[in-house]
Amino acid sequence: MRNLSKEDLIKLLDKKIFHLIGQTADELGLECYVVGGYVRDLFLERPSKDIDVVVVGSGIALAEALGAKLGRGAHVSVFRNFGTAQLKHHGVEVEFVGARKESYSHDSRKPIVEDGTLEDDQNRRDFTINALAVCLNQERFGELVDPFDGVWDMEDRLIRTPLDPDITFSDDPLRMMRCVRFATQLNFYIDDETFEALERNKERIKIISRERIADELNKIMMTRTPSKGFVELQRCGLLPLIFPELAAMEGVDTIQGKSHKDNFYHTLQVLDNLAAVSDNLWLRWAALLHDIGKPRTKRYEPGVGWTFKNHNFIGAKMVPEIFRKMKLPMNEKMKYVQKLVSLHMRPIVIADDEVTDSAVRRLLFEAGDDIEDLMMLCEADITSRNVQRKQRFLDNFKLVRRKLVDLEERDRIRNFQPPVTGEEIMEVFDLQPCREIGLLKSAIKDAILDGVVPNEHDPAYAFMLEKAKELGLEPKK
Repeated sequence: MRNLSKEDLIKLLDKKIFHLIGQTADELGLECYVVGGYVRDLFLERPSKDIDVVVVGSGIALAEALGAKLGRGAHVSVFRNFGTAQLKHHGVEVEFVGARKESYSHDSRKPIVEDGTLEDDQNRRDFTINALAVCLNQERFGELVDPFDGVWDMEDRLIRTPLDPDITFSDDPLRMMRCVRFATQLNFYIDDETFEALERNKERIKIISRERIADELNKIMMTRTPSKGFVELQRCGLLPLIFPELAAMEGVDTIQGKSHKDNFYHTLQVLDNLAAVSDNLWLRWAALLHDIGKPRTKRYEPGVGWTFKNHNFIGAKMVPEIFRKMKLPMNEKMKYVQKLVSLHMRPIVIADDEVTDSAVRRLLFEAGDDIEDLMMLCEADITSRNVQRKQRFLDNFKLVRRKLVDLEERDRIRNFQPPVTGEEIMEVFDLQPCREIGLLKSAIKDAILDGVVPNEHDPAYAFMLEKAKELGLEPKK
C-alpha cells in the first residue's frame, strides 16, 4: 500500500474522463465523487477498471449530459428503475448513481432506496475500505472523503464494516461472503468484531440465491491463496450452510491409536498447490473436489487402518449433485471436473508402482486431451511430509510424463478410435447388432492399450479374426 496525499490523488486522477465528469457536474450544480473499489485500488496499487461515480443528485442526468458533451463514440445506458446509468467511451466504462440511503426488511436483501447525501451513501457501503470517495468537482478535485478511516484499515490490512456489522450483514447477507472474499483477495484480516458478527448472522445466508453464492466462491477460488477463504468460511460457520460436503471433510478420527489425516486441510493444500501453477477455474474446482467422496467412504479396518476405498468414484458421482445444487454450469465444465475427480488416483497408482507402457496407454486413453491437467492435479496432490516419499513420487511422475509423450508419438492413443469399427465387424461376419460385436471391439481396444498389437488397421483386423474364432464366429464367404 502507498500513502497518497491530495496532490498524489490529483496526479492519479489526471485523466480526461475525470476532469470532464467534474466539469459537467459543476455546470449542472451537482456534487460528484469517484468511490469504492477504484479509490481503494489506487492506494493498494492494484489495477482497476471499474469506475463508480456517486452524484449528490441525479446520476442519470450527469451521465446523459456527459454523453452529449463527449458526442460521437459515447454510449449511455440508463436504468431508471435502479436510478443508475452507464457510460462507455473509447474502452472506458463509468457507472453513475445518485447518492442514496437504504433500509431493509428482514426477509429480503433488496433495500428500500431514497435519495440521500454523500454521508448516507458512504454509510451504506459494505466495508470501510470500499467507502472512500474522492471529489471530482473542480474546486475540490482530488479531495479524499474517508469518514471511517478506511485508509488506516488498508494500512493495517483489516476488513471492517463502516457501521454496526450485525446490521450490515443482516441487511444484506451476501456481504458476509464478500467479507471473506475481500480478505482472501487482498490477504487482509477480518476485524474481530466483524468476524463475530459473521458467526452470529450466518443463518441469514439462507436468503441469498445460490447463483450469488457461487459467484463469490468462484472469486475466492481464483485468488492467489484460496485456502484462506475456505478456512475463514469454515471458522465462522458459513461453510456448513453453503457447502456441507466440503465442511464434512474437516476432522481427524482415531481408533486403536491410528488416525487419518485431516482431509479438509489436505484438500486446501492441494488447491493452493494447484493455484500456484494454473489459473484454470475448473481445474481448481477439481482440486477442491478431488477427495470429496472420502467422508462417505471412510472405514476403519482392524489390522489395516483407515481406508477410503473407491472415494474417487463416489466423489465423481457427487460432482453433478454439487454443481446442480450450487447452480454451477451443468455442461462440459462439470463433466471435466467429474472426469478429473474420477481419474485423480490413476497417475498416483502408476507412479507408486512400476511405470508400465500398458498402464500409461490406458491413462492416456481415458484422460484424452485433459491428461496435462490431470497430471498437474496429481502433482499438486503430493502433500506428504515424508521428503523421500514425496520426491520418489515426483521423480516417478517425470517418468510417467516422458512415457506419455513417447507413447502418444508412437501409438497415437489420445482420444483414439479403434481402427476396426463395429460396422466393419458386422460386415465381415454378417451380423446384426449383438453382444459379440461389443466383445470384439473391447478385445481390440484392450490389445492395443496393452501393446499386443499396434494401433493400425491391418494388425488389429488380424487380431479380430483370431479373437472371432474363439467366439465361434466365421467370416462370411
